[in-house]
Amino acid sequence: MTDAFKVKIKDRSLLERFPFPFQGDSYRYSNNSRALVPPVCIDVTPEYREEVLEKRRLLEQYPERTFRSFPHTLAAQWEIAGMLMHEMSHVYPRYFGLEKEGRLWTFQNKLIHEEHKFIFGESSTLPYEPLDFIGRHVQEDLIYLQQRDGDLYMDAGQLCFPANWSLAFDLGMTYLQFHSPVPIYSESGLAQKVLGFLLRMEAGKPWTRLNWTINVGDRLDTSPEEFGDWGKNKYLLHLGNVGQEVRLRTEDQRLFRLSGNNGILFSIHTHLLPLEMLVQNQVWAERFYKVLEDLPDPLAEYKGFISFKPLLLEYLQDHIGARK
Repeated sequence: MTDAFKVKIKDRSLLERFPFPFQGDSYRYSNNSRALVPPVCIDVTPEYREEVLEKRRLLEQYPERTFRSFPHTLAAQWEIAGMLMHEMSHVYPRYFGLEKEGRLWTFQNKLIHEEHKFIFGESSTLPYEPLDFIGRHVQEDLIYLQQRDGDLYMDAGQLCFPANWSLAFDLGMTYLQFHSPVPIYSESGLAQKVLGFLLRMEAGKPWTRLNWTINVGDRLDTSPEEFGDWGKNKYLLHLGNVGQEVRLRTEDQRLFRLSGNNGILFSIHTHLLPLEMLVQNQVWAERFYKVLEDLPDPLAEYKGFISFKPLLLEYLQDHIGARK
């Protein structure tokens, strides 16, 4: 099978498996979390190899912004790494393997042909910190929120595919502090309510939610540190290329309470769907048009597409009208 043919198969299935984030014709911030069933933290999609290799490239090129941690998180990092290795080998046995002889563990990644032997709990036996190590084997970004003093603190994370936010800047902040830039969310009191919900989360009862924004191009790394490289692309859009260049960006966010360290693992799997593919689904195209039309300007500005929102609406309207 040629690489070109593989790409066509992947693209053809993308519309069917894409997590469309809108349940209605209007969008406002809400606690849209739902119980995660089955309770699985990661997914493996046809983009696995390219995304994992891209994560590793970014981690090597930009270590100061892609992985950060405080020393006191090491025990929680080991718990996360062990939890994910068990899940990966159980849910995807064709892709991953885990063998244990006491504290001597052997982790296998059959997709990229790697095997790692290490002593669980001894960091000197791994090439990276535990969270950074396991993060190099999954497509998801992994954030650790430590609970203490009745609050949640962003104390460790591997973040390679941010939607215009910075792990280096947010490290050590409380939940309300790192959400303070989000318009309406904090001042409405919703942020405080969601924090209370998270603080009451129980081990063994994970939750999930979908978040969304707009991407220009297929670049997953839209970090503020690299805005000079990707931000300018939004000003090159026109009606002739918006369908090809613009993507609906959905984040499948999952939350797991750790049983041993009482913190929360926050995983983020980012999916991109080109607008020209989205409009092939008439229901989605109409709903997306109504959501954008109704979206308050402060939200469109925060999500970074207010400058080309009229262009999006024009493109969607043209395709909706052509099918009626």
